[in-house]
Amino acid sequence: MMRIERLNRLKETYGREIELIDGEGGTETFELLAEYRVGDAVYAALQTPEMRRDDEVAFFRVETRDDGSFELADIEDENEWEAAAEGYDELIFEESAGDRGSLE
Repeated sequence: MMRIERLNRLKETYGREIELIDGEGGTETFELLAEYRVGDAVYAALQTPEMRRDDEVAFFRVETRDDGSFELADIEDENEWEAAAEGYDELIFEESAGDRGSLE
């Protein structure tokens, strides 16, 4: 099993809300649910209010530019998308199990 590590670089840089530009030049605001490392790759789990109602999450690969800024890239490979989704599920499960353990 691969180790999942929570990161906070995006939150520290942009806050809890991230505005993305779509292919048509419009913008959409997403809530940053998590930034995490799976192996050598870093991912972000984002959600709009509409996605929350439908219990959906969008996953993006986080790439660091030469100037230190961040770029969110679409995940086009199905296997990579599955790895990102499974990593997010595992991260949330581990954190909720840890919370339950501290309450007992």
